[in-house]
Amino acid sequence: MPDPADLFDGLRPVPEITVADCWALDHALAASAEPFVVRGLVADWPLVAEGGKGPANTRAYLAGFARDTDFTYAEGAPGAGARIFYDDAMAMNHRTRRARIGAIFAAMAADEGQADAPLRYIASTDVPRFFPGLAEANPMPLGPREGLAATIWIGTATRVAAHCDEPDNLVCTAVGHRRFTLFPPDQFANLYPGPLDNTPGGRAISMVDFHAPDFVRFPKFREALRHARTVVLAPGDALRIPSLWWHHVEALDGFNVMINYWWRTRPAWLAEPNDALLAALLAIRDLPAADRAHWRQVFDHYVFAPGDGVTAHIPEGGRGILDQLTPETAGQLRAYLLRQLSR
Repeated sequence: MPDPADLFDGLRPVPEITVADCWALDHALAASAEPFVVRGLVADWPLVAEGGKGPANTRAYLAGFARDTDFTYAEGAPGAGARIFYDDAMAMNHRTRRARIGAIFAAMAADEGQADAPLRYIASTDVPRFFPGLAEANPMPLGPREGLAATIWIGTATRVAAHCDEPDNLVCTAVGHRRFTLFPPDQFANLYPGPLDNTPGGRAISMVDFHAPDFVRFPKFREALRHARTVVLAPGDALRIPSLWWHHVEALDGFNVMINYWWRTRPAWLAEPNDALLAALLAIRDLPAADRAHWRQVFDHYVFAPGDGVTAHIPEGGRGILDQLTPETAGQLRAYLLRQLSR
């Protein structure tokens, strides 16, 4: 495994906990708003055991579950390195391709050990849909959760820029080692997020190269590092990443497999907060300064600091969407917005 880059020396480690059983894990996930590591949580998975026998065994094991369908994956240019990012023209530095799992694995095997081999990365792929039976053979007995989903990540050595996800996340490293560097949500501006509409995976990413940070161009990144936490996961280890925590992810070995479990703490019928951000960009950001100041006050009144002063003067039963939303009123609001946006 490669030695950590100088940047990671001295950063605070992610705290580690022990859990006796699935009930203790569920309690820890519910009780903590902070990241934590559970060493060896999935060490008894057959997938982890196959990983210990080498990449060929792992690929054969996974291929035994894979559906006979095309998989979407990223492929870099030969010699371009492991970083998944933008090129000089702000286009992606990799291509999106589709192929059967056997062809993807054969290409990985053919390039194994070559210093200039292109990266290949099957990212965030639904486990039950594309690998039926794999989850049952490698169980994760989490309790009931809103929108619980399992996704798999398979690839060569890669570096994924820091980003955040809205769902909560339990990462299980099955094959290879991965380094995670995490930042609390309030550090997002110090990470210099890139475009919102041109992203590698649907979320804005940090423009800072963690292996060669340019502190002249990105001076506030030093402050972000004061709040960073880092950990290297070995096969069988798990990491809890809370909602909206930014994380930079490096797959450190020549072949790596990770399974993530995602869930939400908000009701499924609420809209995506990021959609509201995009709507605000469309409707508010480019208004004159005085208008923006007015709408800031309106948002504070109705959204960010609501209280009795918002509705106390309106008779009960007549408050409409100013009352606590329900699935029915949320549906009505969604339908209204769709009509307005389609005008």
